[in-house]
Amino acid sequence: MAERLLIIDDDTRLSAMLRDYLSEAGYAVRAAATGQAGLAQFGRDGAEAVILDVMLPDLDGFEVLRRLRAASDVPVLMLTARGDETDRIVGLEIGADDYLPKPFSPRELLARLRAILRRRAAPPPAAVLRFGRLEIDPGSRQALLDGERCDITGHQFDLLLALAESAGRILSREQLIERVRGSGGDAFDRSVDVHVSRIRAAIEDDPKHPRRIVTVRGAGYVFARRQDED
Repeated sequence: MAERLLIIDDDTRLSAMLRDYLSEAGYAVRAAATGQAGLAQFGRDGAEAVILDVMLPDLDGFEVLRRLRAASDVPVLMLTARGDETDRIVGLEIGADDYLPKPFSPRELLARLRAILRRRAAPPPAAVLRFGRLEIDPGSRQALLDGERCDITGHQFDLLLALAESAGRILSREQLIERVRGSGGDAFDRSVDVHVSRIRAAIEDDPKHPRRIVTVRGAGYVFARRQDED
């Protein structure tokens, strides 16, 4: 059965073009022109991924994303016509898995979409990683702190897992991007920083003074293993 995609964008010409292009790539695509219609469509039929524009005529894309996140962890690729970095950061902090500024090529959108879906479908290793109060379960794709589920997106879980699997080793932003998106994937360094900040907010006692995910200036990040965890 074809994977289902939902496009929420009031640019009907763009939606029609993407619908045709993605349908030819083997996906079952539906489209909605408003935030309310998109949420209703998702509520009725679901989707394996959502392509969501920031600028919508009723609810803005951020509000649509908040409502989606309240009910589902469906992968969301956000589209924005704005050049303002703030829009991208806000979307990532709310829970977007990736973003793509307009104008874009359909081939790039398809590549990013496939990367999101591949991360979701990839069979994870079975072993649960335990670091004191923190547990990282690849099987359920959950991070637990003191037994409570951490509020992070699928993309952020992949980053956390990549860091934890290399505990004690410095990983550069480029290495993290390759591990999470695959080699050749385009990304902004700032996106990694935003995701790491969100992970810290979920797992650190004091996110402003992190002890678990530590920044190594000029080099990247290291997941710190404490002596009592060896």
